[in-house]
Amino acid sequence: MTARTWIGTGGYVFFLVAAAVIAASIGGSIERTLIVFFISLIAVLGMGVYSGNSGILSFGHLAFMGIAAYLSGILTMPVAMKKVTLANAPDFLANAHLNFFSATVVTVIFVMLVALVVGIVISRLDGSSATIATLGLLVIVHGVIIGARDITRGSQSFFGVPRWTDITVAAGCAVLAIVIARLFKDSVFGLKLRASRDDQLAAGAMGVNVRMQRLISWVISAGLVAIAGVLLGHFLGAFSVKKFYFVDTFALLAMLIVGGMATVSGALAGAVLITLVSELLRRIEGGIDVFGFQTPTLFGTTQIGIGLIILLVMYKKAGGLLDRLEWDEILLPRLAGRQTGPAASVVEAPVVALEGTLEAREITKAFDGLVALDKVSLSLKSGEIVGLIGPNGSGKTTLLNVLSGMLPETSGKSFIDGADVTGTPAYRLGGMGVSRTFQNIRLFSSMSVRQNVSVSALDKWPLTKGRAAGAIVDLALQTMKLTEVSEVQASTLSYGDQRRVEVARALALNPRFLFLDEPAAGMNREETDALLEDLKGLRERFGMGILIVDHDLPLIMKLCDRVVVLNEGHVIAEGAPQSVQKDPQVIEAYLGKKGSRQVAEILTE
Repeated sequence: MTARTWIGTGGYVFFLVAAAVIAASIGGSIERTLIVFFISLIAVLGMGVYSGNSGILSFGHLAFMGIAAYLSGILTMPVAMKKVTLANAPDFLANAHLNFFSATVVTVIFVMLVALVVGIVISRLDGSSATIATLGLLVIVHGVIIGARDITRGSQSFFGVPRWTDITVAAGCAVLAIVIARLFKDSVFGLKLRASRDDQLAAGAMGVNVRMQRLISWVISAGLVAIAGVLLGHFLGAFSVKKFYFVDTFALLAMLIVGGMATVSGALAGAVLITLVSELLRRIEGGIDVFGFQTPTLFGTTQIGIGLIILLVMYKKAGGLLDRLEWDEILLPRLAGRQTGPAASVVEAPVVALEGTLEAREITKAFDGLVALDKVSLSLKSGEIVGLIGPNGSGKTTLLNVLSGMLPETSGKSFIDGADVTGTPAYRLGGMGVSRTFQNIRLFSSMSVRQNVSVSALDKWPLTKGRAAGAIVDLALQTMKLTEVSEVQASTLSYGDQRRVEVARALALNPRFLFLDEPAAGMNREETDALLEDLKGLRERFGMGILIVDHDLPLIMKLCDRVVVLNEGHVIAEGAPQSVQKDPQVIEAYLGKKGSRQVAEILTE
C-alpha cells in the first residue's frame, strides 16, 4: 500500500466520525437521516467493490441486502415473538435467538456463501450478460422471499425485529466498510481486477485470472452489502420485501453512478449528494408551505429528480463527479507510488532466462469453416529472435493468439520444454513464462504507467512480495526508458511511448518467451531504429526467446536470427533472413508473379 492510500483512508474516517459526532449532538431527524446515510453508504461501497473495480454494473446486490435483513431479524427476534408472527417457521429458526453481534456474523457469512455459489456462474459472464444475470438474481430472490411465507411473512410486513442500529453502530460499520473498500481497491486484487476492467484480454495475457478476481470481489461486496441489510433491518424494526427491490436499487445505483463508481471517493460523494437531494425532494413531494401557499402532493418527485441528476451528471461527466480519481489523488498527486515501509531493493542485474524451447506442432485453427492456420509448426529457443512475416490475412496474429493461450487450437499441440501446454489459458501461460504485446495497443488506459507494469510484476503474488515486485517494475521501466513518465496515465502518452509501455509490461512477467505483434507499427524510421536496438538489448540482457511479427521487413531482416513466412495459413518458407528474402514463394506471396521484381528489391533493401 502507498502512503497516499493510508492518507486517503484516514480522510474518509475523519469525515464519517466528525459527521457522526455532530449528528449525535444534534439528535432528532438529523441523527436518523445520518443513520440512513451510513447504511446507504455501506451498501454503495459494497456495490462499488464489485462494479467499480470490474466495470460490470450490478442490479442484484439488494438481493443480498434483503437476505441479510430477514435472516438477522429472524435470528435476533425473541422466541415468543416468533411463535406469534412466524408460527410455521422451522424449529431450528423458531428456537434460535442470538445477540446482535453474533447474528450479524452468522448472517454475513451465510450471505457470502450464497454469493460464492451464485458468483461462480456470474464471474464467467462478461459485460451486459453479467449485468442481466445480476438482475435475474434480484428477481429470483424477491420471488423466493415472497414464496417463503412461513419465515418471511411473504409480501406482508415483517415486524418484531429488535431496533439495535443507532448512530454509533451505523458509523462504526460505515468506517469499517470504507476502509475495506479502499484497501481492496489499492490491493493486488483490486489492481488486477481494475486491469481487467480496462482490457480483459490484455489482463489475461499478463497473468490475471479474470474470473477468479471477479469472484473474489463479488463475495467481498456481498459481505459489505449484507452488513447494510442487517443495519437497515434493525433500524426499521419492520419492513417488507419491496424495500429490497427496484426502487431502492435505483437509489443506490444513482449514488454509485453520480459520484463515480470507479472510486471510493465517488461512492461517498454520490451518497452525500443523493441523500441530501432525496431528503429535499421528499419534503417537496409531500407538499410544502411556500409563503402561505400549500403546494400539492407530487408523487414520484424523488425518483424523477434523481433521474434528472443522473442524466445531467452523465451528460457533463460520463465517469461521474470524481471519475476515476480518489480525493487524495486529486489533492496529493506527488505522493503517487510512494511505498510505506522499507524502500524496495534495486535489482542490479536481471536473471538470465533458463534454456528452453517453445514448440508448436501442426497447429490448425478454423473459424466456422475458414481455416486460418493449417498444420503450422514453429519452434522458438531461449536467446533466439524469430521473425514471423507474411501478407495480410496470412494467420500471423492468429498463431500468436493460439500460442499465448488467447484462442484454443482446433487441432495440433503446443509444448514448453517438452511439456504439453495445449489448451492452457493465457493467464497460466503468463505464469509459465510466455508474455506478449498486441497488434493494436491494449493498455490499461485508466492506470498509470507504473500500475500497468505492476499488474505483470505481481503475477506470482504473494510469492513475489510487494517490494520485490516494485524492483521488477523499476527494472522494466528503466529498460524501456520510461522511468520519468512512470506516474503518468498510460493512455495520455505518445504512440511510441505507449508501445514501450506494452513491452515494459510484458517484461515485468519475467518471460522466457516474448511475443511482439507489430511493435514498430505506426513508428517513423528513427523510432524503429531505436526499437531495433532496444530489442537486441533485451535478448542480450535477459536471454529470452523473442517471436516478432511485423510488416517492417528491413527491421525483421536486420533483427532476426531466423524468419518464418506464412501465407494463407501455411508455412511457405523458413530459414535465415538472407535465404528467405530470395525465396520465390515468398516473393510471389507478397505481390504475385508479376510483381516479383519489385518485391525482390524491397526484401533486399
